[in-house]
Amino acid sequence: MNKSMLGLTMAALLIAGAINLSAADAPAPKRADPTLEQRVADLEAYVNNGARVADGTNTVSSKLGSYDDKSNTFTPAPGPGHNAWMMTSAALVLFMTLPGLFLFYGGLVRRKNVLSVIAQCFGIAGLVTILWVVFGYSTVFSGSGAADKEDFIKGVVGSYKANAMLDGVTSAPNTNYGSWVSQNVFSMYQLMFAIITPALILGAVAERIKFQAILLFVALWMILVYFPLAHMVWGINGMMNGVFNSGASIKAIDFAGGTVVHMSSGWSALILCLILGKRVGFPKQPMPPHSMVLCAIGTGMLWVGWYGFNAGSAVAADVVAANAFMTTTIATAVASFVWPMAEWVVRGKPSVLGFCSGAVAGLVVITPACGFVTAGGALVIGVLAGLIPWFFCLKVKSWFGYDDALDTFGVHAVGGTLGALLTGFLARNSANPNLATNLKAYVTDSVFQPLVWEQLKAIAVTLVLAIPATVVIGFLVKAVVGLRPSIEVETAGLDLAEHGEEGYHAEA
Repeated sequence: MNKSMLGLTMAALLIAGAINLSAADAPAPKRADPTLEQRVADLEAYVNNGARVADGTNTVSSKLGSYDDKSNTFTPAPGPGHNAWMMTSAALVLFMTLPGLFLFYGGLVRRKNVLSVIAQCFGIAGLVTILWVVFGYSTVFSGSGAADKEDFIKGVVGSYKANAMLDGVTSAPNTNYGSWVSQNVFSMYQLMFAIITPALILGAVAERIKFQAILLFVALWMILVYFPLAHMVWGINGMMNGVFNSGASIKAIDFAGGTVVHMSSGWSALILCLILGKRVGFPKQPMPPHSMVLCAIGTGMLWVGWYGFNAGSAVAADVVAANAFMTTTIATAVASFVWPMAEWVVRGKPSVLGFCSGAVAGLVVITPACGFVTAGGALVIGVLAGLIPWFFCLKVKSWFGYDDALDTFGVHAVGGTLGALLTGFLARNSANPNLATNLKAYVTDSVFQPLVWEQLKAIAVTLVLAIPATVVIGFLVKAVVGLRPSIEVETAGLDLAEHGEEGYHAEA
């Protein structure tokens, strides 16, 4: 090749490179700014907690007319008001465990075991957070769209790796669960539910289970029971998410955790306490609460925190959250009154423990229903919450002689099951317009509406999952690390033996 040809070839290559470089560097065509109509429609959707209407993908119809928004510059962003409420709610739900639950339970145990309850609550909080970040959130909330009835696996469990290590969980909303709330905020809110659920089990086995045993039990229980059940009920393609999954096999509803939280933990608590056996000296030796003051303080904290638990489950500061706030207040206050009044009639005195137990029972029973029932329904729930769990704690427990130390079964298992069932009878379209989305044929605003049968199915699935799994996990933990401390340690108290500390020191 001569010099002139070589020069022409190099010049051509340089020109071609320059053309390619300029094409790569050229800015993308600027998208048109959103119109005033688009801005107003998007703001209107935010205020009403509606689906985003200006996301760059749809032809939108609004009160202002129809327009094609494919060229606008809107990107999904959280709404500051809804985000603020959800961050507050997340903190309130954590407040329920730390310190609400450990003060409530801690006051009910004997003074030699108060620190063991506190340590167990803190230990569960840390352990569950690790599981949640690594794969728990992904398992529960990954997935998109409606799961077909035949797609059984998607309906039972989400992907372990889709959002592993919270990958992809950013400050942008996940519109499957909330158009205006950051997904990282939503994930932390749901983490608080995951923390308190296994911590509730502690009440049935208090004062007689080893610290290492409860940690191993909780790790396995979260994987086999909580994560799958939470996905089934709340996952976008969960098989029991009747509100938002049009392909759900069971058209059940659970606003804030009747099946997921209270039934699962309460029934598992009964099984574990039966495997564990009774406390040394039970029932012949008196085992009164060491501090009803701490118990009452813990109850108040639980009540306040529960507004984040129930009203926060609307995943927005909207009209559904407002209704849940109201119904939670009514049911809790009524049950807190009815329980000690029943004691007064039967035993001659209304106890402070009765007020506390009634309040917690009211909170438990209203939980699955709070976003779906009216004030009248909440009043009915409050009365029944004050009577039925009370009867189980007073009579059924003594009839069968099981050592449910702090009445976790009587309040959470019985209350959660009762709440799930009453939701079927009392859910009303006027309380929550979302019931009309996929449940028109099931919520007919009558007492014996078809939803009742769906709720019974969900109750059955919860029992079939939680009870056998707890049996297997309980005996596995017993074989690997043992469940109970020695008789000497249990008699002396778990605080000194397992944590090297005492909750109280006598004055010199």
